Amino acid sequence: MTTVNLSLEDAHALSVTCLRTNGCDDPNARAVADRMIEAERDRCPSHGLFRLPWYAKGVASGRANGHAKPTVEKLAPAVIRVNGDNGFAPLGQQIAHQPLVDCTRETGIAALAFTNMFHIAAMWPEVEALANDGLCAFAFTASYPYVAPAGGTKPLYGTNPLGFAWPRKDGPPLVFDQASSAMARGEIQIAARDGHSVPETAGIGPNGEATTDPNVVLEGAQLGFGGYKGASLALMVELLAGPLIGDMLSFESLEDDGGTGGPPKGGELIIALDPARFGNPDGFLAHGEKLFEAILAQEGTRLPGARRFTSRKQTPSSGIDIPESLHQEIQALM
Repeated sequence: MTTVNLSLEDAHALSVTCLRTNGCDDPNARAVADRMIEAERDRCPSHGLFRLPWYAKGVASGRANGHAKPTVEKLAPAVIRVNGDNGFAPLGQQIAHQPLVDCTRETGIAALAFTNMFHIAAMWPEVEALANDGLCAFAFTASYPYVAPAGGTKPLYGTNPLGFAWPRKDGPPLVFDQASSAMARGEIQIAARDGHSVPETAGIGPNGEATTDPNVVLEGAQLGFGGYKGASLALMVELLAGPLIGDMLSFESLEDDGGTGGPPKGGELIIALDPARFGNPDGFLAHGEKLFEAILAQEGTRLPGARRFTSRKQTPSSGIDIPESLHQEIQALM
């Protein structure tokens, strides 16, 4: 596969130009570009420039508001709601970050209900940012119906990722972001694009048949990781990111799209905890490190997110490689 090498700065500039050309104002374009280039920087291509055409087409079609002005509202002492103004999530997440940190430090635990927005980015950046401020954090969001319920054969749940972050004293936080499905949707799409197979556990065909062909999975349904266990987590995320906060279920989001093929619209729930308010303010970091040391004492192990932090040190000088076909697709949108 022929690739194009871009510096992180050039990739960011390309993203901003493309988004502005297609209808984003500068604050929204830069916030979305920041989030995509964070993924590329950490070598997570399924959430990097691969998503740029989807963002651009979502704005150009009028489905997403490229001039969104998210607003923050306090619903209760420990509950904040952000109305995304029908825009993309990154700008609202930037605006909501400090209010959530302040609320969490005041109450010990706080929740952010993020509604009326489009979240198609990686989820780890928002929880990592909270951990960098010394907090523990969870995040949940849904998508379009891609995943069959346990025992079923038709898509109903989103891939429904959940993120978690834990602060550390002498290094980057422990962070993970994983789908409830066996594979992220973007990973299957990239496998289809590049002609690779996927594990048989990734999904099934339209008639419930087993397959390793990503194109057949995309026509059929993805599966939860670990069978019914992943499906149960997907169900949980549907409820937390939908009915709990007054936003859409995955299949409702698809109905709302009306066949335009735009990005999924929905909600996100973020829960933050201040360890200083849980009775072990001086010992929780060291106690957590005991677990990490025990994990790493076993040969072949690593902490979740470790590869991303390694890549983060390399890509500022090496740049990133994207398929030439993707580069041409982006250029055609400008």
